[in-house]
Amino acid sequence: MITLELSQATAPLSEYARNVNKSPVIVTVGGEPIAALVALENTDAETVSLSTNPQFLALIERSRARCKVEGGVSSTEVRRRLGQKKTGG
Repeated sequence: MITLELSQATAPLSEYARNVNKSPVIVTVGGEPIAALVALENTDAETVSLSTNPQFLALIERSRARCKVEGGVSSTEVRRRLGQKKTGG
């Protein structure tokens, strides 16, 4: 892991980003982490955007809480409701 004080970050962003496959770059202010450059694998821009969206995360938490209290719907039941036959073996 590379730690970089923001006031010392004089290279272009592209230079720091080129090395994130080797090691994450943690940006600090006064020694406190404020940002990170990390390699992303098996993801897309939409996934990254949703994973940091407070409204989406709140929706997921509400859904999980509701499922814990009320229970969920099995995939078999979803297929039945949609008129689909069971697949796989």
